[in-house]
Amino acid sequence: MTLNPRIMTPNLVVRDPEVQEVIPATISGQIGILPDHAPPPTALDIGVLKIRVERQWSVLALMGGFAVVDENRGVTVPADEADEAADTEPQQAKEDHTAARDELARARGGKQTIGAASAFRRAKARLDAVAATR
Repeated sequence: MTLNPRIMTPNLVVRDPEVQEVIPATISGQIGILPDHAPPPTALDIGVLKIRVERQWSVLALMGGFAVVDENRGVTVPADEADEAADTEPQQAKEDHTAARDELARARGGKQTIGAASAFRRAKARLDAVAATR
């Protein structure tokens, strides 16, 4: 049995007709979605999304959204943004993470801190996605 995930963002559509498992980061932790497993619609957090085809994993850095399992086979993930880990340069991900961490440390409250915290979480998701491919 397989799943048919569709990850959709304004700039990227990922479709895979036959995967065995999808593991997104939700606002309450990671969940595994398997064929004939229909969790309720789930809010997704900024984090790593893994897709298993046979014994190979594809990894994306997902920047929020939600997941809906339809008819126990399709997984639809409208997301704000997603980056495929395979397309992300590891050294650039490290540099972006360090820069975002430093910016967060310099933030002085209010909107500045909120923006810096969001940028840091996005950079960390990209770095975690790259690390998950190794």
